[in-house]
Amino acid sequence: MELVKMQSNVTHGIKKSAQVLPSAEKKHAKYRWLKIWGPGLIVMLADTDAGCLITAAQSGTQWGYTMLLPQLLLIPILYMAQEMTVRLGIVTRKGHGELIRENFGTGWAWLSAGTLAVSAIGALLTEFVGVAGVGELFGISKWITVPLATFLLVGIAFSGSYRRVERIGVALGLAELAFIIAVIMIRPNIAQMAQGLVTIPWRHSSYIYLVAANVGAVIMPWMIFYQQGAVVDKKLSTNAIPQERRDTLVGTFITQGIMLIFVIAFAATVGNTTNPKSLNTVGDLAGALTPFIGGTAANLLIGASILGGALVAALVVALAGTWGITEVLNWKHSLNEPLSRKNSGFYAMYTLAHVIGAILVLANFDLVNIAIAVEVMNALLLPIVLGFLLALEAKVLPKEYRMHGCYKWIVTFLCLLVMAFGVYMVGPTVGIW
Repeated sequence: MELVKMQSNVTHGIKKSAQVLPSAEKKHAKYRWLKIWGPGLIVMLADTDAGCLITAAQSGTQWGYTMLLPQLLLIPILYMAQEMTVRLGIVTRKGHGELIRENFGTGWAWLSAGTLAVSAIGALLTEFVGVAGVGELFGISKWITVPLATFLLVGIAFSGSYRRVERIGVALGLAELAFIIAVIMIRPNIAQMAQGLVTIPWRHSSYIYLVAANVGAVIMPWMIFYQQGAVVDKKLSTNAIPQERRDTLVGTFITQGIMLIFVIAFAATVGNTTNPKSLNTVGDLAGALTPFIGGTAANLLIGASILGGALVAALVVALAGTWGITEVLNWKHSLNEPLSRKNSGFYAMYTLAHVIGAILVLANFDLVNIAIAVEVMNALLLPIVLGFLLALEAKVLPKEYRMHGCYKWIVTFLCLLVMAFGVYMVGPTVGIW
């Protein structure tokens, strides 16, 4: 009798487990996206760094709401380029620099990695200048803010976990959304915004120049290296490709949304004045908004958004440069392993990038000329990086993971368009035309 009762209990337990298991699996599947999402969000938040936000503010100040349409048109371009890195990284399980070395030779790999390194150091300068500028808004010396930011960014990478680094980076970058409060306070004119969307002053060279600046900056070379390296370090499988695409798409809308918010805020305020100010620094941005939302609000909202963008961008840029170079050198380059003799080169290079950027900002080098050189470098690097991206997508991916049909030609055309705008930026930047 007891044996029958035990068998009955076992049978009941098996049935109960069978009922619970699908429910647990569904729950696991429901939250699985949280483990996959991240590389797209963090790289897109880094795209709206201090330099980009200043460019967006300047665009709104000079050309008002007519700069809204270019920002909207950049959404598909940005997504399509970064989506290629997702497939390349997940399918091949190799970083961008590693794929270039294996498929095109060491020479091309060094060219790509070398220019990436210079670009990364230049970008880090911009971010540290942004950090220093935010500190100065509140009377804090750059000799305090820049070293503190350096220690913070270096310490994050030594946590021994890519996922932890990613979460911290996304949290820092989301501070950029604080600027939404500024737009709510300003209350822009909806009718004027609608009119600006259908107005394109294409005959004005200064308008074309600012459009080119925005297009040329929408896909930074380090973004390609970072996202491909990130999906590899995160060990994502091919089943994760659809979720990682959504991660990238959401990140694209967020980053361009932030750019739109800055354009709108400055178009509705400074852009409506008779003599718009030149906006080149963090202090200029806060000072321009002070008459409209007050000094405290302007300092807090500009400070939070610029600081968040600068810190996440510094983290991403340094990792992108380090991943790219160590991939070419064939060194171990994972954030998932604590510091050891085998990966000491990776961590040393990452640390050195931040230290060099911080020293250059603190030493008051001629940052204007350095910034110009970096802008030219980024513009010249775009055709190389995007060219390799398209070539690798067609060469190394299995047929079922490649682009096909009209989509392939649309992506190719848009990448060529970005390359052209990037090269065009060289002339005005160095004063050739």
